[in-house]
Formats: sequence, structure tokens, C-alpha cells
Amino acid sequence: MENVTEIASKAQQTRTRLLNAAVEAFAERGFHGTTTRDLATAAGMSPAAVYVHYPSKEHLLYELSLAGHQKTLAEINANDDPALGSAARLHRLIYAFALHHALDHTTARIVNYELASLSPEHFAQIRELRREITRRVRTVIEDGVAAGDFHTADVQTVNLAILSMNIDIARWYSAPGSPAPEALARSYADLALLMVQADPV
Repeated sequence: MENVTEIASKAQQTRTRLLNAAVEAFAERGFHGTTTRDLATAAGMSPAAVYVHYPSKEHLLYELSLAGHQKTLAEINANDDPALGSAARLHRLIYAFALHHALDHTTARIVNYELASLSPEHFAQIRELRREITRRVRTVIEDGVAAGDFHTADVQTVNLAILSMNIDIARWYSAPGSPAPEALARSYADLALLMVQADPV
């Protein structure tokens, strides 16, 4: 007889399989073009079995969105170093931000461009994470301006422009015809320094 730990482990494996199937299906057909049957088929289970693990197709999208935005925040936490000079700090952060959206472009495209398909309650939670991401990047720019190293007169607009261009990588990036992720991330980090009008290093 299986013990509780084995049952829990199998359930988690099934949930992971469903999430992976959702990424594949949503990327190919879009959220509204994907049926529960599509998800079940991709995960190798019956449609009824899907509801044992997730109450709805929307809940799968929410789980993907939550994990995706939490991963982005984790990248910011790992790569924002206030001990660095202003230009080096922003360059390192945006390099990591861009690299994340290139390497994980399929999931990033779903979590950033299917937001309207979330329920109001779930969207509110994701919106708070997005606001925190925006705030963290803006803080780096504000610190650079306060230190006299950046000379942009419009921090808010520049911040939104930097975030938008990096998030948009997920919309168009595909490995076969795109620049190498590292080269792309370096170019985007260089562009960010131009946008904040950083002093030459």
C-alpha cells in the first residue's frame, strides 16, 4: 500500500505534468483556444482527471502566472546589488531581466500576454507582483539619478519603457532565428543605460 508521502509525490508530479501541458497548449492555441480536453490529452489523462488537481482551466493559467512572476522577482533579488555603482547595478539587473525573458520566452509570453484571461481575484494578486517588479527596477533608476549618475528627467516613463521592451522579448523571441540569449541581454542592458542617460563608465 502506498504511504501518504508517495501519494502526495505522485499528485505533485501530475500537477507538474498538467502545468507543462498548459504551457504547451496555451503557447500553441492561446488560452481561449485551448480546451480542457486539449490539456488532458497533452498530459496523458482524462478530462475528468484534470479537475481532480485544478478546479478550472483558468486556475492553471493563474498557477503559471504566479510562478512566472515570482521567478522574475527572484531574478531581481538575485541580481540587484546596491553595492555596485549605478551603471553597473542597472546593467546587471537588466541583463538578468532580459536573459530570463529570452531563455523562458514561451512561459513568459503566456504569463504576460494572457493576463486578461485571469479572474478578477487572481488578476489582482498578479497585478501586485507586477507593481513590485516595476517598483524594484524604478528604485535602481531613482538611486542612480539621486547619485548624479543618471540624467533622465522622466524616471517613470523611462522605467516603463525599459520594462516594456524587456517583457516584449517573450512575444517575438524564438531560438532558431533570434540572437543568442546572452548577446541579446547584453544589448538590452546597454540600451537601458542609454535610456537613463548614464554617465560613461
